[in-house]
Amino acid sequence: MTNIAISQTREWVSSVIVKYNFCPFARKEVENNCIHYIVSNANTIDDAVMDMLEQCIELDRERERETTLIMFDNGFSDFEDFLDLVDLANALLVAQGFEGKYQIANFHPDYVFADSDETDPANYTNRAPFPTLHLIREASMSEALENYDEPESIPEHNINLARRKGIDFWQQLLENCKKPSV
Repeated sequence: MTNIAISQTREWVSSVIVKYNFCPFARKEVENNCIHYIVSNANTIDDAVMDMLEQCIELDRERERETTLIMFDNGFSDFEDFLDLVDLANALLVAQGFEGKYQIANFHPDYVFADSDETDPANYTNRAPFPTLHLIREASMSEALENYDEPESIPEHNINLARRKGIDFWQQLLENCKKPSV
């Protein structure tokens, strides 16, 4: 399942995140092969955050890695359980001295923004084939944002695009990421 999760997530990054410019900084990292993809078999929060902390240590060691996507193919299918993981992961970043060094973005197949309806197409800006923690180097993000005109417009652009395309479009696109490559 590890290779499948990585393959599907790579496809999602390419055909959703990069193609629709949800993250205007992703294309460069994809082209430079600076994204590390890893599958965690953790199905408990404790094991999952330990895997996340291990990846922070790896990012410290592997300076050519710009970012890491940790996919959970064996747990956290329930979105509320996943949010508990995200909360603890963020708290442990602070407790382990990684605050200001790394930040976490998160994605889930059933992602729903707070105060949003689950049928809002905007939720697809954070939907992925697997529950995923994205570790981002804060220094690199700060630098990228400094060189981007109106970075505060990124979320608004993504929401508008998602709603303009509609829920059926995004559902199909996400399903296409899960199809085996030919």
